[in-house]
Amino acid sequence: MSRLTLQTLETAPVDSRPFVERAIANNGFLPNLIAVLANSPQALETYMTVSGINAKTSLTLAEREVVQITAARIHGCDFCIAGHTAISLKKAQFPVEQVRALQQGQDTGDARLDAVRHFAEAVIARRGAVVDADYQAFLQSGYNEQQALEVVLGISLATLCNFANSLAGSEINKELQPFAPGAI
Repeated sequence: MSRLTLQTLETAPVDSRPFVERAIANNGFLPNLIAVLANSPQALETYMTVSGINAKTSLTLAEREVVQITAARIHGCDFCIAGHTAISLKKAQFPVEQVRALQQGQDTGDARLDAVRHFAEAVIARRGAVVDADYQAFLQSGYNEQQALEVVLGISLATLCNFANSLAGSEINKELQPFAPGAI
């Protein structure tokens, strides 16, 4: 049971309702993350806005999903792992084995994706103050300064979601349960 109210389209604050409507239209259901964030129109707007900005970075969808799953795993947010596993499998067309590896913090076998995972782990572990060797390894994998900052952007988005879900303690929606850690 969630510690925070799981809002619905009908119960959400008026300023949250357009975002709730958009989430339902995009997903076919109301993810509990959105239902929780709807308690604060500003938090929900921030999430939706930053999500849109994150989607416009130079990182590919696959690379962005590596960041999201990595951050969710480190932050202990099974809800976000499930949500981003679904996106990784359905939209980014990841092989199941790669997503399972990401869920477990292991290499995927794709050098570029693994470089993103390792860099994201270093950014989170060192709160941005990565050692030069980690930064150079990221650059030597074909990434650049812009993309290093885009990894940080993705982590900031993940942190909002991961921490909100952890605070709420809400369950993974039934639609996402098949993508939860250990389910694939």
